[in-house]
Amino acid sequence: MNRRNFLRLGSGAIALGSGVFALPLPAGAATDYRALVAIMLNGGNDGMNTLVPLDATRYAQYKAVRGTLALSTTSESSRTTGPLVPVLGGGWGLHPRLAALQKYFDAGSLGGVLNVGPLARPTTRSQFASWRSLSTPNLLPESLFSHSDQQKLWENGVALADTSSVGNTGWGARAADALGAPIYSFGGNSRFGTGASGSALILPGPGINMADMVSSVTLVTDYVPGQKLTAASKLMMESPRANSVQMNALAALRKAGLAAVDALGPTVKATPGSGAYAAIDSAFTASYMTSASATATAYSQDLGQQLYQVAKMIANHAAIGGARHVYFVSLGGFDTHNGQLATQAALLSQLGIGLASFMSAMNMLGLASSVTACTMSDFGRTFKPNNGGGTDHAWGNFQLVAGGAVKGGALYGTAPDYTLGGANDAGIDSWEYQGRWIPTTSVDQYAATLLSWLGLSASQLLTVFPNLANFTSRNLGFMNA
Repeated sequence: MNRRNFLRLGSGAIALGSGVFALPLPAGAATDYRALVAIMLNGGNDGMNTLVPLDATRYAQYKAVRGTLALSTTSESSRTTGPLVPVLGGGWGLHPRLAALQKYFDAGSLGGVLNVGPLARPTTRSQFASWRSLSTPNLLPESLFSHSDQQKLWENGVALADTSSVGNTGWGARAADALGAPIYSFGGNSRFGTGASGSALILPGPGINMADMVSSVTLVTDYVPGQKLTAASKLMMESPRANSVQMNALAALRKAGLAAVDALGPTVKATPGSGAYAAIDSAFTASYMTSASATATAYSQDLGQQLYQVAKMIANHAAIGGARHVYFVSLGGFDTHNGQLATQAALLSQLGIGLASFMSAMNMLGLASSVTACTMSDFGRTFKPNNGGGTDHAWGNFQLVAGGAVKGGALYGTAPDYTLGGANDAGIDSWEYQGRWIPTTSVDQYAATLLSWLGLSASQLLTVFPNLANFTSRNLGFMNA
């Protein structure tokens, strides 16, 4: 392909990510708008210190096993270890840095899902003991306790070593495809947003002018997807002969990208103080206490800025078009093998403040019942700490679900037996008793409950989640109709 042929395709290339392209922007406002926001906590958030049982028996078990990592009901100035924030009538406690979420738990718009993780089918401890050496993928998820594999399985929603079109895609993208909906990411590329024919449109943070990303040949930017697309474009231009298939593919990519610049550019660029989104700005610049002597705003933090972008998109959904939207954001750093108390506290500050600000914005916009946010993470962490002041990779985990349509103020699923070597411990030999909980709820059930609310039919859910048929209960009941 020569330079002249390339330039005939237009005067620029928008950075959409390596190997992904924008879904066509739908037209028209929706009267029954709904949006799902997936929050990926990369590295494996410690759910055992995110939600802590405060009944006398289990809290005593918790303190005995957790030792120096145990959180307390006693206040301390850094809010690293206490006080636990009581919810559910004092039966459970949120991590001290999630205090901003207490009022939403109490108001019934935030709930928790217990001991959820990738499963191919319901699995007991005795079955796990029998199956774990068989390498039979229709029985157990592949590569348990591995970051990359468990991130993939959480975002993929299949829990098998599946190389089919379903196995190579994410449940967010498959749902968007089934609904004819767009999917957007402010958290970079992910399996969650990877589809068979189209994938998430990866958008930048606030203050960035998307039009500045458009360039004929050279694109000077720190935005990594832009660098990759420019490099690919140059390679195509330098091909020894014209390739019409490549040219047409690039033309379609750039057409969608330029349409995205026109439709989304002003929304993406807006920052607090611009005047365009006053309610959202006030929510994301509100100060929240992080310790006795410090405060922070959501907009000052990475996750908060991503959720700020999502909030603006949702506020502008009528102009963007479409009855359903899917969003992906992410926060990394949860691989806490050492120094867990301080590291997790700082990260959960971002989650607590960011999600509280997002929910506040949705309430002010009158869209709270139209938007649901859910957390995901690679896996839980061992109940028993290691020798480095941290925890190691585990399996079942606790997740949070927030929004006006959530039947909040409650926990769903089944809490694990907190006994090391007990009914839910994946350790079979005594030296393995670490509290790696075998999930009692599958990712399929968790995600299917969310997608049922978003609008997928029972038959569509079985297509999106092939293993859902292995579970008797396919809706956990934490969403209103």
